Amino acid sequence: MSATGSINTVRRPSRSGLAVLLGALASLLATLFLGAPGAEARAAAPTAAPTVTPTVAPAAALTEVTDFGTNPSNLRMYLYVPDSVTAKPAIVVAVHYCTGSGPAMYSGTEYASLADRYGFIVVYPSVTRASKCFDVSSPQALKRGGGSDPVGIRSMVDWVTRTYSADPSRIFATGISSGAMMTNVLLGDYPDVFAAGAAFSGVPFGCFATTDGSEWNSACSGGTVIRTPQEWGNLVRAAYPGYTGPRPRMQLWHGTEDDVLRYPNFGEEAKQWTNVLGVGQTPAATDSPQTGWTRTRYGATGDRAPVEAISLQGIGHNLYAYGMAARVLTFFGLDSSGPAPQPPPGACAVTATTTAWSTGLTGSVTITNTGTVRIEGWRLGFTLPSGQTITNGWGATYAPASGAVTATNAAYNGTIAPNASVGIGYQANHGGNGAAPAAFTLNGTVCTVN
Repeated sequence: MSATGSINTVRRPSRSGLAVLLGALASLLATLFLGAPGAEARAAAPTAAPTVTPTVAPAAALTEVTDFGTNPSNLRMYLYVPDSVTAKPAIVVAVHYCTGSGPAMYSGTEYASLADRYGFIVVYPSVTRASKCFDVSSPQALKRGGGSDPVGIRSMVDWVTRTYSADPSRIFATGISSGAMMTNVLLGDYPDVFAAGAAFSGVPFGCFATTDGSEWNSACSGGTVIRTPQEWGNLVRAAYPGYTGPRPRMQLWHGTEDDVLRYPNFGEEAKQWTNVLGVGQTPAATDSPQTGWTRTRYGATGDRAPVEAISLQGIGHNLYAYGMAARVLTFFGLDSSGPAPQPPPGACAVTATTTAWSTGLTGSVTITNTGTVRIEGWRLGFTLPSGQTITNGWGATYAPASGAVTATNAAYNGTIAPNASVGIGYQANHGGNGAAPAAFTLNGTVCTVN
């Protein structure tokens, strides 16, 4: 298998108004789910082009890549690389809805234009089966490396990571409807690949499971599959048995009047991912960022909380609108130009102390820039001692709440001048060990611990 694959450059579709797209999408979804023939034929097909085998795709053009790796379900891969792609770029996988396609997702969302601004790469997987829906129901799809669509998408990510030396710690997934369900599946199957996801009108991982070859699960779509947080979490953990590493954060969107994937699925998704990420079911913060929206954050109060759930009052299944992708990028941490600069080795020092009582503790952390270059934006990595779980924090956003934690700077303290320091802190529960973390990294660089 070629490491570079084959590439077809296709005509760049025009970016039509989203209102037109969503109106068409509503009709497409209605006819598909009622079984009307020919619904999938409305998706625009890309213009054919000669096949070439360069090491990279042409910039600022939607491009089809073939022979990208293992692809058991014959997915097609479309790629958008901006002119201004950054060094070690992030990757966003944008997954289409039923009856859609990669090119339709490209032209109907603003991820490509946002990539032009921020320098990341967008992958648009495209289904070839007749329904144009992703497989989120088969036993193969719900297991890491089990086969079907998730394996093909993982191959796409690996191809981009190799070809563009992408940052493996900044790979994200987002999708609409069937693509939202696939986002849940990707984060469950490959928690070591994806850093976060954003699902628009989806269902929990495993909710659509079937064993008879059917792509549709009426009980799940109708919102009647109700489980405990632990039961939902166990489904995710079973996809990759034995995995103990960090889990990706999740952003959820759902309309209260969704008549295709009913609204109870929104609450079940929140139950699942709060359990997977080890945070409580009680929101850390609730607000209304826009009229008719209710946003709840679990595990932390900032823009990168472990779980963020946004409910849209009176909105149906086709809730995606322009402007939402920018909120997705904020949650992903991509709404800036490129990754945070790394300090040179030995250029950071951390002092960490705790004050503990019977079952709780307060931790204080001071980060010092001991180098000669100003740090613009930082992420402090550390591992909490076993049994500790962060309940709230200040000066940073903490995720996840236990295990290997990343503290990301707040809006007001992201810059650390040479010889300057920033103080942050947290409260945590513990099971008997109230010690401070023993090691820290700042933007991936090991710090001296005082």
